[in-house]
Amino acid sequence: MVLDDRLGSDLRQAAPLFLPTAAIGVTFGALAEPVMGPWAPIVMSVVVFAGSAQFAALSVLAAGGGFAPATLAGLLMNARFLPMGLAVASSFRGNRFARVLQGQTIVDASFALASAGDGTFDRRRLFTATAVQGAGWWLGTVTGVLVGASIPAPEAFGLDVIFPAFYLALLWPELKTPVRKVIALLGAALTLVLTPVLPAGLPILAAGLAALVGLKWADR
Repeated sequence: MVLDDRLGSDLRQAAPLFLPTAAIGVTFGALAEPVMGPWAPIVMSVVVFAGSAQFAALSVLAAGGGFAPATLAGLLMNARFLPMGLAVASSFRGNRFARVLQGQTIVDASFALASAGDGTFDRRRLFTATAVQGAGWWLGTVTGVLVGASIPAPEAFGLDVIFPAFYLALLWPELKTPVRKVIALLGAALTLVLTPVLPAGLPILAAGLAALVGLKWADR
């Protein structure tokens, strides 16, 4: 009974994540299908299961970039999961392989929901929140792939605005100090300067790496 109550509580906290995750998944599927075909976006959502990385890779591919810069863009976006994984590691159980598998359930919203605020994490809540988001993301991607071809002008529904809005949503919480805001603006400026002279995808990678170096220096 206690387990049922805990599961019910975890589900109630995670439930609000389903619809927005599914909506972003629909957008990804609809925008990715013309670029990647019908199956690649679905496989990518199942295997990668990281909206920021998938949108980053898709942005590079849609701009004409190749597989290598698209992959690097996705890896750069997912680099944040390394410190997040280290933070949660002590809350996982089992042998090393089991803990690695449990680590695959870390996503941004689940990480936040599972945090107890004292450096520990509720792994059951983490798993539940990720399962809810996974269901929304996969269902959304499949739906987007299926209906994307029937949308002749995605911009009429505002789907083209999802790209900048999605990245802005990721960036905004990090702009906590004037220094971080300046670094973000310099990164955007660097992207604009490099876009005419470098192949598609590389300006974003260069700006991202420069921003990481700048944040490392600023946080000393």
